[in-house]
Amino acid sequence: MNFNSRNKVKIEGGMASMTDLVFLLLIFFIIMSLMANNQTPIDLPKTSENPPKDQNPVEATVIINADNTYIVNTGDGGTENAPTYQNIEEIKDLVYQAVEKSGKKKLRIASHRDAKFEAVFKVLALCQVNEWSPVIAYENE
Repeated sequence: MNFNSRNKVKIEGGMASMTDLVFLLLIFFIIMSLMANNQTPIDLPKTSENPPKDQNPVEATVIINADNTYIVNTGDGGTENAPTYQNIEEIKDLVYQAVEKSGKKKLRIASHRDAKFEAVFKVLALCQVNEWSPVIAYENE
């Protein structure tokens, strides 16, 4: 008597389904990495471009020093004796009053090159919340 069956069960796994799975995961991660954009787009002028002379200058200015302190210039005078502020919460009311006094919905932002980006982005966020147009001050050197 022969009890051996002719239909044997294969124990090995199919590699075709594994390659399909890896291919689908690869496509998924590529698409997700393209969709995850955490950057704030800022259009900066090229160094070869000459900035147009503004016929209607912005009076309200926030100056960010190298030590990340803020100075608010309302357009009344110079900033030599102006007080410095440590955080953005201290200057919100001053900036709001300066922009309203100027009659324009623009805020000039001048920053020292050693200031942190976080200090500049806080002022940009203040502009976005109040629907002001930020004017980035730069020198073409």
